[in-house]
Amino acid sequence: MTKLKVGLHSAILPDHSYEQVLDICSKIGYQSLEVCAWPQGKSERRYAGVSHVDVDNTDPVYINHILKEAKNKKIDLAVLGYYPNPLDPDKEKSNSYIKHIKKVIYFSHLLGIDKVSTFIGKDKDKSIEENLETFSKVWPEIIDYAASLKVYVGIENCPMYFTKDEWPGGLNLASSPAIWKKMFDIIPSKYFGLSYDPSHLSFQGMDYIKPLYEFKDRLIHIHLKDTLVNHEKLDMYGIFSYPLQYMDPKIPGLGDIDWNKFIQTIKDIKYKNNIVIEIEDKSFEGSFDDVLKGLELSLNHVKPFL
Repeated sequence: MTKLKVGLHSAILPDHSYEQVLDICSKIGYQSLEVCAWPQGKSERRYAGVSHVDVDNTDPVYINHILKEAKNKKIDLAVLGYYPNPLDPDKEKSNSYIKHIKKVIYFSHLLGIDKVSTFIGKDKDKSIEENLETFSKVWPEIIDYAASLKVYVGIENCPMYFTKDEWPGGLNLASSPAIWKKMFDIIPSKYFGLSYDPSHLSFQGMDYIKPLYEFKDRLIHIHLKDTLVNHEKLDMYGIFSYPLQYMDPKIPGLGDIDWNKFIQTIKDIKYKNNIVIEIEDKSFEGSFDDVLKGLELSLNHVKPFL
């Protein structure tokens, strides 16, 4: 059986160059990398707007440089990551997000990674059914384009309803297995699947193991991110409040996820792609040394289960 390679989501290193991120990963012991590929410019939100590659630059010299640097550091390029809201009710924004998703897809193809991780998007003020209708009009063409290049598109299952501007419905439709089934009924293409993050199921009180079996053929990418529910705060605020009032994203090992069980399950279903640690833990963001500590602790917690 192919040994799972543990990678890093590059968003935690927004002020470092692509080459510097590879150096950090190599020194700590990471084996792969999810490369953030947002448009060049200002960040839209925390952990967003990070670009470690420029997908507008398709010069073969630049492409070869990206691949050579990764090869020299013995780091696999697992996936390109870009997480906007393609179903934004503002058509100008929606069109710009879709245009960039296609650029990321094409760039992934040029690199030979052939995997992209992103969001479906959502109109937070419309129902699930209304959003599925919009999805059915917007996404088939995107996946057709990806399929023409043999690039796999994984949708992260983050509900994106953590802050006031994302309330009440959230900004990403793909938040539950029931919705995934409907998405895959609409777009049955093998090039359309999941970027699975157990933390987003866990804090909602959902089973994060069972869907791995049910959707094993749809797993394109996996994020290892933990979350810790504070039950005293949950008792105070309730499940209809902003989730960040009762839960905290954590590094693996400091939250509620049973990582031994999770990793043994993805081995059991014979998942063969990279698994990538995504860090959004404020306890490890006070300084660069704190970030490095978080990277080391996360990897050291996960490695024994492999």
